[in-house]
Amino acid sequence: MARDRVLSAIDIGSSKIVTLIAAMTDEGEARIIGVSASPSRGLRKSQVVNIEEATEAISASLEAAERMAGTSVAQAFLSVGGAHIASLNSHGVVAVAEPEKEITQTDVRRVIDAAKAVQLPTSRDILHVLPRGYIVDGQEGIMDPIGMSGVRLEVETHLVTGGSTAIRNLHKCVEELGVEVVGIAFGGMASALATLSDTEKELGVILVDIGGGTTDVAIFVEGALSYSSVIPVGAINITKDLAAGLRVSLESAEKIKLRLGEAPKHLAVLEEEKPKSKTDKEDEIDVSDLGLPEGMRTISRKTLVEGIIKPRLNEIFTMVGLEIKRSGFGGMTPSGIVLTGGGALTVGAIEAARRNLAMPVRTGVPQHINGLIDEIMTPSYAASVGLLLWGNSSGKGESSGSLFSGLGKIGSTVQVKGLAGKVVDLVKSFLP
Repeated sequence: MARDRVLSAIDIGSSKIVTLIAAMTDEGEARIIGVSASPSRGLRKSQVVNIEEATEAISASLEAAERMAGTSVAQAFLSVGGAHIASLNSHGVVAVAEPEKEITQTDVRRVIDAAKAVQLPTSRDILHVLPRGYIVDGQEGIMDPIGMSGVRLEVETHLVTGGSTAIRNLHKCVEELGVEVVGIAFGGMASALATLSDTEKELGVILVDIGGGTTDVAIFVEGALSYSSVIPVGAINITKDLAAGLRVSLESAEKIKLRLGEAPKHLAVLEEEKPKSKTDKEDEIDVSDLGLPEGMRTISRKTLVEGIIKPRLNEIFTMVGLEIKRSGFGGMTPSGIVLTGGGALTVGAIEAARRNLAMPVRTGVPQHINGLIDEIMTPSYAASVGLLLWGNSSGKGESSGSLFSGLGKIGSTVQVKGLAGKVVDLVKSFLP
């Protein structure tokens, strides 16, 4: 029986750091065996601002997940976000190497390399080169040209780029813990893998991942990612607005924001019990059980939602609307908007998206997972689950958690001589 691949994903966000450890099945599903979420430190708007604090926060999340899974993490996939993320679409053309024969994998690799040859500043790195479609001798809409006959091969690609410095800083934080970074993915693309269906991607859909400090936008047209961007505003801005409006700490404002998200259920019960005696008291929400240090006992739901939260949500979705307009794909997304990320749970988020963008809106939760999933079946874990799925499809990285998992790497990088070398070779011969 083939052993499941064990993969690890670390989603480093502005508000929390999530580590997932999963055994990947042959069907492409992730069986979660370790999960941990710890508060972020040393990061602002998804970028490292204090390496020491960020490393400590990542270490805390990693150790908790390792304890739950009962295994150690040697390799991991990372998510990257922040306002430094940008994208562009590129076109590549090559002549098929042997016109009398079929298009091979080598030809596909050459045409993608040609599309990658764009002029970028030295301060930027290419994160992803995603083919949107191939053209063989003028015939468009080809998804896989391998095996077809042709003379001229073209490709339309989507390039996602990021700031070299921001990416290097993330690498450094993780590698200081002795964990090898085997892949790094744009958070919006990872969220899309976990939440979007193939039908939605084919029709055209916009994924909006509202994180703590940033909002990722990923637009899919005809099954392929066609536009990516990051807006430097997120759910933490709503919390800060609440803290300023109520004159409370950020921690208290976060608790109140979460309580507001639950409030409609209690209000619905009240209205059913007393349909004719609607008073101002029904608008008040009891927060005495939250133990706020400011001693606040009741708050007005209408004042907070209409006066503080709604204007900020309107601002976020107005900026999303501008990104959609800038992309040029505005009229090509009949599947509408899929909201993910912790900010998708904010009270009134779906209504604000519908009102500002005039499209159908739904909340996206992670798919293709099983195991310890009770805690992570919420939009805020979409990017973490997507990272595992992306890592599995890329075929890179495997941490078996065994004592000998690093011997293969040691043997290939260090020239071991004599008896020790023979022992290493012997052990390597038994490894799968």
